[in-house]
Amino acid sequence: MNSISELAQLIAVDVYRQRRARVLAALRKRGGGIAFIRTAPEVMRNRDTDYPYRHDSYFYFLTGFDEPEAALVLNASARDGDAASILFCREKNAERETWEGFRFGPEAACTAFGFDAAFAIDALDTDMPHLIADQPAMHYALGTSAELDERVRGWLDDVRSRSRTGVRTPGEARHLLPLIDEMRLVKDEHELSIMRRAASISAEAHRRAMRTTLPGMREYEIEAELLYTFRRHGAQAPAYGSIVAAGANACVLHYPAGNAIARDGDLILIDAACELDGYASDITRTYPASGRFTPAQRELYDIVLAAQYAAVDATRAGVSFDAPHQAAVKVLSQGLLDTGILDKTKFGGVDDVIAERAYARFYMHRTGHWLGMDVHDAGDYREADGPLDEQGARPWRTLAEGNVFTIEPGLYVRAAEDVPERYRDIGIRIEDDAVVTANGCELITREVPVDADEIEALMRESRRDPS
Repeated sequence: MNSISELAQLIAVDVYRQRRARVLAALRKRGGGIAFIRTAPEVMRNRDTDYPYRHDSYFYFLTGFDEPEAALVLNASARDGDAASILFCREKNAERETWEGFRFGPEAACTAFGFDAAFAIDALDTDMPHLIADQPAMHYALGTSAELDERVRGWLDDVRSRSRTGVRTPGEARHLLPLIDEMRLVKDEHELSIMRRAASISAEAHRRAMRTTLPGMREYEIEAELLYTFRRHGAQAPAYGSIVAAGANACVLHYPAGNAIARDGDLILIDAACELDGYASDITRTYPASGRFTPAQRELYDIVLAAQYAAVDATRAGVSFDAPHQAAVKVLSQGLLDTGILDKTKFGGVDDVIAERAYARFYMHRTGHWLGMDVHDAGDYREADGPLDEQGARPWRTLAEGNVFTIEPGLYVRAAEDVPERYRDIGIRIEDDAVVTANGCELITREVPVDADEIEALMRESRRDPS
């Protein structure tokens, strides 16, 4: 880079500035005050080695700044001409940069990221008492960290000690994160463009896994193909620990890729995706190690796929978050009856299966979760108020355009005497990432095949042409 202006061109300065402005406007409606949010700490892995650094999602959402040792202060009570957005970050340090790489430093960060002011992080404990003095409220991640709560109390005590000089201590401490959660639930075009790219990279990784899998490979070998593809296409890291499960291991929901051998006749369940520029993707596919489903595997696979299509059809702005789940549960429950995995003589029909939650033995998770900067992203799934249901729960949230969540039905049939032998130890999940639109949803992860015939065709073609 030749100048700070060139760096600024690479950063979506206006996106982050507008987000900070939205937070400031919301705080002003609540009476003003100071908001404080810091990034994630560096964490030691062992002895003198740290884990790879990953910023805090809330902090990054408002700043775009990914260096460690940084904090953001928003002053919703700032008068005209005063700084409303203030960054604290590491100072420039030629010696440390020789070892650890480039640092912006306060002056350059202020310009590149569009803050009103920036100071050295070492000044934080000195400056914060002055910033919160005479403020009506202190907004921060209240109760999320005992260490942070204690640090804030120290700042408040400092202000309180000067009360005889006429300085007032904030009258309230308020939880900041729910406000930002609501902002993060609806993705803007900047976010969606990154998420579509992340989804495309992850889809390519799944296609590569399908093309390269052969009976006799170990799970970690397949995982290596995924990780290679993520990095080769520019993703910074996996969005979560990759699940690569062969055979019966697919019935373990959070099974980490191990050293089990994928045998002829096994299904391979892969739940893996990359993180790109702070945003996660999330894909699951299940395919046969041999390249061809057995009749029993195909039967269950088609049930899960039909459940996903039903959930997709139920997804659009204005419907309950629960609607796609209920649509999937109905199809899965009927499939469990049709296959004899659930004994038809014990139920009057699919409604009884659902009412008694008999399906939960084979489908124990919900059909989706919010997706964004975190793979299980921020935001409530239920409304903040409304009449409670019979279980004392609030109403489910209504989907809105720009919500992004996963649609991931599955069936996990562990071996048991009351289960038909041909279905035992079959685990299947199909997961795609959906952007809610006015009339439906956009599936941004469908560059990887989902239809069983298309999966078999891809694997058959790769065996003819391994390249």
